[in-house]
Amino acid sequence: MQEWMIAMLVISMLLVLRDMAKTILAGRIPKKRDSYELGENHPQKEKVERYAASFQKLADTFYGMPYRKEYLSSGQIDGILQDAREDMCSRCYHRELCWGENAEIMRNGGEAIIRAMEEGDEEAIHDVRSRWTELCCRSVQYLECIREKFLKEKQNLAWSNRMIENRLAVAQQLTEIARIMGTVAEDLYDIAPAEPGFQENLKKLLKKRHIVLKNTWVMDKVEGRRQMFLTMKARSGQCVSVTEIAQMLSGLCECAMTSAQDSRCIVNSEYHTVHFVEDVSYQVIYGASKLTREEEKVSGDNYICSQGENGRFVMCLSDGMGSGLDACRESETVVELLEQFLESGFSQETAARMVNSALVLKGHEGMFSTVDICALDLYTGICSFLKAGAASTFIKRDHWVEAVSSESLAAGLMQQIDFDTASRKLYHGDYLIMMTDGVLDALPMEREEETMKEIIMDIQEENPREVSRGILERVLGYSDYRAKDDMTVLVASILRK
Repeated sequence: MQEWMIAMLVISMLLVLRDMAKTILAGRIPKKRDSYELGENHPQKEKVERYAASFQKLADTFYGMPYRKEYLSSGQIDGILQDAREDMCSRCYHRELCWGENAEIMRNGGEAIIRAMEEGDEEAIHDVRSRWTELCCRSVQYLECIREKFLKEKQNLAWSNRMIENRLAVAQQLTEIARIMGTVAEDLYDIAPAEPGFQENLKKLLKKRHIVLKNTWVMDKVEGRRQMFLTMKARSGQCVSVTEIAQMLSGLCECAMTSAQDSRCIVNSEYHTVHFVEDVSYQVIYGASKLTREEEKVSGDNYICSQGENGRFVMCLSDGMGSGLDACRESETVVELLEQFLESGFSQETAARMVNSALVLKGHEGMFSTVDICALDLYTGICSFLKAGAASTFIKRDHWVEAVSSESLAAGLMQQIDFDTASRKLYHGDYLIMMTDGVLDALPMEREEETMKEIIMDIQEENPREVSRGILERVLGYSDYRAKDDMTVLVASILRK
């Protein structure tokens, strides 16, 4: 638990650093930077990179610690046998015989029975018990003593493995933090003044709208998407829309440009730096419909839909165990944590693993939630799927429907969990349909996906909200219009700009 608290503290530090980065990039670049070009050897960049290297080194330390063990070591078995010998044989008049000429038989037999207990092999245990009856007059008590000490040692091993798994979880978090800090360093300091010719042309263009351009900064991203920072003001007490400036910038750049999220809407008489980014190629319209299980007032399903600064639209859907308030709180925690981690720059899988660690460490027996993430790159149209115990997701295109399925366990059941991942290229007019298992479970057994595909193809509505409502209405027809479990359908329509 202490390691988890340390990890959360580290993550909090990272979020503060990221918020600082947003503030700087949103328009508070210090004026003293105007006099020089920010290069690879900028001292602050090197400092942040050293921080990143320190976190990575700390992560490597955690990775270098012992890994989990599935079986007891020879030393632990020797300890069990030694303790049992002291407890059961110290006052036995046969001890000199058992641990004298028969010592090797006792030792090998003890190890054999402990290994059989680990494997759960009752037949092997019975065989050893039969052989020992001839050697030991207290074989029943001796074997019971070994079993008791074996169970205690296995419990210690389980706790040791839990601590090891927690260290690995912290190591994963620290590695991801190091990666993000390196990215932040690049984002903050990989900025250079625009080419003089381009800057001069932009000044002339903005001058016609009574805008004074002081500086133009360009940030080159790995993806090749253009980003610019314009420091400017309006003359003669005028106010000019940032949208209008984005249109002029688009014509000069020969690609669609738009102001970044949380940017200013108006340029006034004071100098401000406005962040412009290359506009995305796709937009998303989404809608959702929900039903709560009969005799319950609160649904155990929760979801979030959000568009990030990196041109990624994310939908997260989580189904808490059972129904009611406890299930709602569990799934709400999942989607809120996922949203926070994804907005902070963590990859889908790392965010899901961190959420899974949080659920496991909460320690509520039998409490778990499904994890279902669809992340759509609005520049390329490529959608990435990550599922843990989640129901199938469906893609509708023209006259066919595809299912993206999962066979992994839900989050919170075990520390080391495998997620099902996939990716698909989406196009204009496609529909992305997510749902909880309460929807599919209401359909004929062993034909759930095929029936759902038929339902989706039968719906003629185009509005995502109406599509989700239509799916629920048709599904209820298969269950006598009774909701035997919480039902949630989330539908997104992909449109090209």
